[in-house]
Amino acid sequence: MVRSRLPFTISLFKSLQVQHVEFFDKEHFEQQYHRVPPPASLEHFVDFFWETKFDKLWKQYPKGFSDALFPNIGYTYIINLGTPFIMQVDNKKFKMKTDGFLPRHKAIECYHQPGNKLFGIKFRISPVIFEKKINFSEYREYIFPLSYLLDPLVITKIKNAISFETRVRIAVTYFEAILKKYSGSMVPIKVVTEIMDRCNRQNNYSNSIVDHAKRHGISTRTLQRYFEKTTSIPTKKALQILRIRKAASHLAHSPESFHFSQYGYYDHSHFYKHLKEFLQKTTLRKLHPHLTLLESIHKKAVTIEN
Repeated sequence: MVRSRLPFTISLFKSLQVQHVEFFDKEHFEQQYHRVPPPASLEHFVDFFWETKFDKLWKQYPKGFSDALFPNIGYTYIINLGTPFIMQVDNKKFKMKTDGFLPRHKAIECYHQPGNKLFGIKFRISPVIFEKKINFSEYREYIFPLSYLLDPLVITKIKNAISFETRVRIAVTYFEAILKKYSGSMVPIKVVTEIMDRCNRQNNYSNSIVDHAKRHGISTRTLQRYFEKTTSIPTKKALQILRIRKAASHLAHSPESFHFSQYGYYDHSHFYKHLKEFLQKTTLRKLHPHLTLLESIHKKAVTIEN
């Protein structure tokens, strides 16, 4: 576990003027990060590979900026290609000098300074679950050194690679080799990813755990064990995170076509409560007007319903 937790020193970041927020700063996250999907062989495991491309931003933000993301499913492997940076998980700040393993079921915020450069892998489920027999429910409260979970030689190769594309190839080759060795142990991963994919595809997150377990011919206890072992969190919590992320993204990007019923919420109040809990993060200055807007929308909807 990374133990260099910082005191909550707001003064260190008083000069930080810019905060980019997921869903609301789409252009920043699309243009200032390299991002590529995995090959078909890794699609059950990896959401995407990414790398910062901030070189042109330092003149614009000489005192740095932060990027804030909301809770998600899975994990992120972060390999530090530059100078130290600050990562906040929920309300805990960590000074990251090296590489880290980051659970993604809580809100995070990364404080970038000139010289920072990061390469990352956003996992749904990490293939090292085969290699190291890890139960990921034990890795969900802190940032852990990545050397616990990724061969240090592979980390070194990735750091020494000359391009983002080369780094991706090194990581893909490494994880494909693991999967080849353990191809007979895929049942829990396939069950978990198939449930998540089906719920996302159908916008149906309301089926009971009993229904999901029955569909796959397993007990509810076994299904819960599969989810906690692979994603670190219970089935219901995982599906609710997927649900509100998809709804929030839709609302932020295409509010004119959004309706809460599209995501299985039985009324506006139910959706509003879930969305507010999801978006609420004390450091998100930019969201304060958005939350005020949501409040007004909520009041109008309640008036109409009544």
